Amino acid sequence: MDKSLRLLPSTFRVPPSAFRVPLSAFRVLPSAFRVPPSAFRVPPSAFRVPPSAFRVLPSAFRVLRSAFCLLLFLSACAPTPQAAPSPIVTRAADVATAMSTVTPVPVSTLGVEAESLRGVTVMAWHPWFGVEASLFETQAADFNATNEWGISVLTAGQSNYAELFNNVTASLAAPDKPNLVIGLPEQALFWDERAGVADLSPYVNDPVWGMSADEIADFPPVFWEQDQAGEKRLGMPAERTTRMMFYNQTWARELGFSAPPATAEEFRKQACAANASFRANADLADDAFGGWLVDTDPMTAMSWMLAFDGGPLEGEGYRFHTPANNAAFRFVKTLSEAGCAFQLTETNPTDFATRRATDFATRRALFVTGGLEDLAAQSRAFLTLPSADEWTLIPFPGTGGETMAVYGSSFIVMPSTDAGQLATWLFVRWMLSTENQARWVQTTGMFPLRASTLNLVADYAAAHPQWVEAVKLLPRAQGTPPLASWRQIRPVLGDGFDFMFRVDEQAAVILADMDTAVQDLVK
Repeated sequence: MDKSLRLLPSTFRVPPSAFRVPLSAFRVLPSAFRVPPSAFRVPPSAFRVPPSAFRVLPSAFRVLRSAFCLLLFLSACAPTPQAAPSPIVTRAADVATAMSTVTPVPVSTLGVEAESLRGVTVMAWHPWFGVEASLFETQAADFNATNEWGISVLTAGQSNYAELFNNVTASLAAPDKPNLVIGLPEQALFWDERAGVADLSPYVNDPVWGMSADEIADFPPVFWEQDQAGEKRLGMPAERTTRMMFYNQTWARELGFSAPPATAEEFRKQACAANASFRANADLADDAFGGWLVDTDPMTAMSWMLAFDGGPLEGEGYRFHTPANNAAFRFVKTLSEAGCAFQLTETNPTDFATRRATDFATRRALFVTGGLEDLAAQSRAFLTLPSADEWTLIPFPGTGGETMAVYGSSFIVMPSTDAGQLATWLFVRWMLSTENQARWVQTTGMFPLRASTLNLVADYAAAHPQWVEAVKLLPRAQGTPPLASWRQIRPVLGDGFDFMFRVDEQAAVILADMDTAVQDLVK
């Protein structure tokens, strides 16, 4: 630098106050840094600066401006540094990552707004009476009081499944038909063939109003598949039961048997041993007792056929006269002829159920057959005596391995308005919640329709070990024929099974006659 430009140090002495800058000097409009949040998502704390960092006295700006000009002048005398290039940071990956974390808002495919549900009334027809009817009506009232949409459900009992079927069929073309029917799967198939039943698949799979994949998987496959008809879902399971063998374990041990029968031959030995214990006394009037108390319910007949690896179907139609079914019918017929199975004279269903429970509790029968709906009455019979005998449920023994037939009613939604159908579905979905299912199990003793319900009924399971044995068999259970005509064929099966015990005729002939009757019905 030229000496002529040399200045004394004091020339540049600036008082400290000259560097105090007012806060307004650094004020920048917020819009200058406005960046879409999705591109640079950074916690607000990263930009937090204490206000003291920018505190400047208002009087200093003019001094600072002079000092700044002087500093520029001095910098002209210094060598010019080579500025390093500013690094370029690519944020595309960060932006893509940020965008991928945004959860999409589910959109319903049903085209119904929540506001349109307010004030919708759902009319529900059911076949139940007694405990089931009372519980259903109570749950409907609970839904009315708690649902967020203002939907109202009205219930109407139809006495039984036969009355319900006739009344619903007559209402199909009427404008005031029910929105919801609790009917059998085969009845739903019949109604769908004539007037249509609402397909629930869009409702089940809807992103907003439907069920998640985990919720669907919570239903045992045997229950879930019974309401499926091709690509359509004609209902949702409402109640399921089964037919099983009731077995007196204590009496069997006294007869010399340490385990329940697993095969047809083991069943024959135990049943005949129980009958022999009656024949050994001096009373001839009780010589028929002791073995299996014959029950000719259609589902009992079907259960025997399944135990021998048979069944009512062959291909896509019915066929009873098959080797497996013949073996099953012949087995129970010869059991009866040998005195190891006996029938009651009571024909009224209520009287028969009462007598069956009593005979089993008083050791007149080592085996009886019944459904889950009969467990409560059977337990009461043992308590009334009282009897300390232990008893359990076992599958029908045969040659085809352990299995059982499950059956029962379903929630069937009938066609109505878009809002009406959605409101009905929401009630069905609510009824199938694990909490409501737990109430249903504890009150009726039926199967839990969802696996997760078991977590809520531990106390009930501990108090009802027989029920637990039935639940354990669900993975090996089978459903009823998925045909609308099953409602007509089912009585044929029961009548043929009953007829076999009353006449001196071969099982094969009776099965062939049943096939002939079926052909006449399904023409």
